Amino acid sequence: MTAKETSEWSDFGWNSWQDLALVRARLDAGADPNNGPYFFERPLHAAADLGSPEVVTELSGRVDDVDAECEGRTALWEAVFNDRPENARALVAAGADPWRPMMGGWSPGRLSLAGPTPGLFFPFPKGHAGLTEAEAAAVAEAGRLTGALGGIEWDGFSLACVRGISAAEAARRLAAEPADEEELEEIMEDPFDDEAMRFIGLTDVPGGCVVSQQWGYMASTPVVMKTLSAGTVAYGMYANPKSGNQGRVYRDGEVVGWDTHPGGDDASSGDPAEEILLKYLYHGHAEAYCFAGAGLRPADARAISNPDKHLRLPERDYWR
Repeated sequence: MTAKETSEWSDFGWNSWQDLALVRARLDAGADPNNGPYFFERPLHAAADLGSPEVVTELSGRVDDVDAECEGRTALWEAVFNDRPENARALVAAGADPWRPMMGGWSPGRLSLAGPTPGLFFPFPKGHAGLTEAEAAAVAEAGRLTGALGGIEWDGFSLACVRGISAAEAARRLAAEPADEEELEEIMEDPFDDEAMRFIGLTDVPGGCVVSQQWGYMASTPVVMKTLSAGTVAYGMYANPKSGNQGRVYRDGEVVGWDTHPGGDDASSGDPAEEILLKYLYHGHAEAYCFAGAGLRPADARAISNPDKHLRLPERDYWR
């Protein structure tokens, strides 16, 4: 991409893609409709995610290919994944194909069946599969789980959701000892010192257990995650009040995802089909994404807000 092509759209912010007059003026002045300011984004893809249907229609009439892929996805995929049904309809009216397979075999049309507008591309054409029974169950569980965890409105906490082990087993793996109420009250007078960081909460939930810390990052540190995930999988996150949610995934003691953005990551062409559905269903729901990824089915947010028990971790370096 040349410097000229880069500069043509480089000053466009989120709201710019809503402004039809501005986009049309930029195009009439010679801006390339096929290339954006970055190699990983085309103008039509940005408009499908952030813009208005009118801007999408304008760009659709100027691009070489309305179904051109960027980072493994078409503009129609962007509209569906980001729940922009009007933009999706504008793209289909311009010739975009809802049933073109991409992203782990998902097409935009089949992915839409898991979202809030499952009838977006009806009538359903012959020869294209709908949701499997397991996928339909995952959609139903997503609605229940995001509702159950919807009361979490604070940050600064961390958690590790672990599949298939109990809180007692988690405590054994971590060599954690019970903390009495008096000790915990004393620690909470200054929850940010080094000693307080050794205290964690544990809660049994259907499907496994949750290790949490209401005031810090300890529950999602490398040693905790590595230890808990032996023979299973653990999804963790730290709700960093300065930089946003920081996610990590461990499987059988090995890190498979670090510094992710749970509930905010786009699907990647390298993701398996199950992970793509997970990212779509829990877009904007970081904590629910971690619970669902580990296969946990809590009834509420108690594992984060009011754990069953508190324990004290042994003194060691939890980052190595």
